[in-house]
Amino acid sequence: MTTIIDGNAVAEEIRDGLADAIDALDEAGVKPGLATVLMSDDPASETYVSMKQRDCEEVGIEAFDYGLDPETPADELYSLVDDLNDDDEVHGILVQMPVPDHVDDRTVLRRIDPAKDVDGFHPENVGRLVAGDARFKPCTPHGVQKLLAAADVETEGADVVVVGRSDIVGKPMANLLIQKAEGGNATVTVCHSRTDDLAAKTREADIVVAAAGVPELVTGDMLSEGVVVIDVGVNRVDADNEKGYELVGDVEFDSAKEKASAITPVPGGVGPMTRAMLLWNTVKAAAEAEDVDVDLP
Repeated sequence: MTTIIDGNAVAEEIRDGLADAIDALDEAGVKPGLATVLMSDDPASETYVSMKQRDCEEVGIEAFDYGLDPETPADELYSLVDDLNDDDEVHGILVQMPVPDHVDDRTVLRRIDPAKDVDGFHPENVGRLVAGDARFKPCTPHGVQKLLAAADVETEGADVVVVGRSDIVGKPMANLLIQKAEGGNATVTVCHSRTDDLAAKTREADIVVAAAGVPELVTGDMLSEGVVVIDVGVNRVDADNEKGYELVGDVEFDSAKEKASAITPVPGGVGPMTRAMLLWNTVKAAAEAEDVDVDLP
């Protein structure tokens, strides 16, 4: 029988587990602070930022909200980031991507103080991740690790196929899984748009992490019996319903479920974990900045 890995439940456990760490910070006179910066009028980005702010309020993290008109000159965004770097009440900074075309996203990422880069995308933090000394693990790959652990999926010695090579998910996911550490020690193959015969690769996998951004790319006939499937994708496709669309993953859920021993749904799988691990990183950033010992879940 296939296990449906409930990301909402695991994320709730993470949030509950952060309470002790936040209490320890409070006793030391510290309130973790996360600044979110939105320079877009995209409804999805606006919704995502508001959800992050709500998450902060629920667990006791101070949420600082900054909105810039999409036409604002890039220098104003860079100046805001500089100000947040210097603000002692702000322990984590998140600039919601994508930013407008006239803003260089790489410049934005490099502008954030690495000690406040709770997304884990600053080059210094990427380098530390690859070197096996991560300051912050990127939220989505870290969330996937937590989901695998919660489902008692052993990564050590496992053959893993990561479908997707983005800087946000694919590359850091592969790096985490090959680390000589808990939640790692896997043999990892990274596939992408230029991979020849993707199905031949995925059929050999014990674990498939689908993060290509292509709706229902991975189907049941591309999987082996008993595989564990982690679907990172969230894609909006046309549907005959009131909304006119539905959300689907990068995996064709119904056919994959017939093969998988465990699988994440979309929505309700990886998505809630990404948000939970952002809180996790923010609490860690506050503890390290203020030199307070905390236990993180």
